Amino acid sequence: MKRYTEFLAFFILLILTSCGDETPQEKASTNTEPSAPLQKNIPYTIVKKYPHSTMAYTEGLEYIDGHIYESTGRYGKSYLSKNELESGKQVKRVDLDSKYFGEGMTVLNDKIYMLTYKSQTGFVFDKNTFKELKTFPIYSREGWGMTNDGQHLIYSDGTANLYFIDAATFKEVKKIEVYDRYGPVTQVNELEYVNGYIYANQYNTDYILKIDINSGQVVAMADLHSLRHQTGIPAPTTDDQPEVMNGIAYDKANNKFYITGKNWPYLFEVKLDN
Repeated sequence: MKRYTEFLAFFILLILTSCGDETPQEKASTNTEPSAPLQKNIPYTIVKKYPHSTMAYTEGLEYIDGHIYESTGRYGKSYLSKNELESGKQVKRVDLDSKYFGEGMTVLNDKIYMLTYKSQTGFVFDKNTFKELKTFPIYSREGWGMTNDGQHLIYSDGTANLYFIDAATFKEVKKIEVYDRYGPVTQVNELEYVNGYIYANQYNTDYILKIDINSGQVVAMADLHSLRHQTGIPAPTTDDQPEVMNGIAYDKANNKFYITGKNWPYLFEVKLDN
């Protein structure tokens, strides 16, 4: 009888222990509730298309005063150019040394800032002459997309991080992590600053992400996977065939977006209900 009583007491104690409150660590590890709300969908409409060089492996794109500024990648094929919007014709160009793989670029205060991929080097060019003014260090392992908020240069490196650096000293001012309801969002690529948000291509997807510049949260997303089918852009079969969507430029005065992709034959004016 004594052994039965002891067994019963042990059994009750075991039940009470297993039903007790979880520790904070246990709650954190078992809680799968998303930490951010589901991002909104941004509808889009194709307004117009313009010619774009199929030899341009687009890494950076900006619209300024009726012209498209573009940086391209690949070793031996990287360059910076100023193009006519309507015709796509290059009116100015500078080629990078073949040891550099060009990446994103942005224009700030009559200077063009351009990243490279794995060389940890950035270039500064005069906006009017395209003369190289200086180089600057990139402290992350890689350089990807680039934009500016009128004060800071902002760039990505393929991770979920966005880096804000001083345009005069090139020192890092702050860093934010891009995330959605499921956690960090990586492969954030070509960037465009628009009214307090960053619009970004996500590499190897057809998404344009709208990112809160203060928190890093993805608050909305445009899914452009049907654009290829609507416009007849073929799937890539060789190195010089149209690859992923990459390139966002913004005409602030007219609230117009221009998008393209690597080796795409067209640059599209797109209306985003942003």
